[in-house]
Amino acid sequence: MKAIVTGAAGFIGFHVARRLAKEGFEVVAIDNLNDYYQVALKETRRSALDGQHNIRFARANIARPEELRAAIGADMDADVIVHLAAQAGVRYSVENPAAYVDANVHGQVTVFEQVRVMPKQPPVVYASSSSVYGANTKVPFSESDPVNNPVSVYAATKRSAELLAYSYSHVHKIASTGLRFFTVYGPYGRPDMAPWLFTDAISKGEPIKVYNHGKMARDFTFIDDIVSGVLGAVNRILSNPAETAPVYNLGNNNPVALLRFIEIIEQAVGREAVKKFEPMPPADVERTYADIELATRDLGFCPKTTLEEGIPLFVEWFRGYNGR
Repeated sequence: MKAIVTGAAGFIGFHVARRLAKEGFEVVAIDNLNDYYQVALKETRRSALDGQHNIRFARANIARPEELRAAIGADMDADVIVHLAAQAGVRYSVENPAAYVDANVHGQVTVFEQVRVMPKQPPVVYASSSSVYGANTKVPFSESDPVNNPVSVYAATKRSAELLAYSYSHVHKIASTGLRFFTVYGPYGRPDMAPWLFTDAISKGEPIKVYNHGKMARDFTFIDDIVSGVLGAVNRILSNPAETAPVYNLGNNNPVALLRFIEIIEQAVGREAVKKFEPMPPADVERTYADIELATRDLGFCPKTTLEEGIPLFVEWFRGYNGR
């Protein structure tokens, strides 16, 4: 089997590409290595992918049709596309909304238009986000809940991507599944996310920003569990494209309070945090909490890694990567 993975030098895409290759897929790994965060980390991930014989890396911006076509090249006979390329980050979408529309909306259209001209019209498993639930107060968040009030441009573009996928399914019969990820963390994680930011600052004795005065909770999900969910979605859509749900939640089904999260990092680092309490940023939400019953039933998704187990693994990797 042959898989195309977009965003393959990104956090989740890197781990998914490696796992697909390990499972025996021939993988075409595509990424544009943009500078939203340090390119050196993306190059580190790329180098790790280059070391595997059944992975071919191609640099391209998936929102540019000619670049995507050239990156796929002779591999137009791919069996599945795992579309994880996106402009990430809720707060940055306040500063640069155009980047999100380009990557997450235009990019979604470009990928599905590419599928239309491929011989097998391969099914697409693509990244959505828990952010689509906005400020919903009913918990846990279920795939059947209304998602009509996104509170950030990032969330709005992710919901737009879901609607576009539905349209391509209806008009062009292209099978697809969206995965609503809930706060993914782990080795090779993103420098703009709390595990990295807090670990870095606490290690240096620098203050950390604690938003909403600590009254927040997140459904933190370890990367290995997320990858298992993605592979479950890939295997299901290849076997039963007509019986696959439009979207699935992939979360830990166990929200952890922000102050407890900080405690766990303090324990792993061996140092107490200097906390700077601040109000809630306008694009953030107070809580995320995934109902994973559908993903468990259809994808065999069963997250196993607690935050107490996963954070030390991240901190160990972080120290090695940063030479500390």
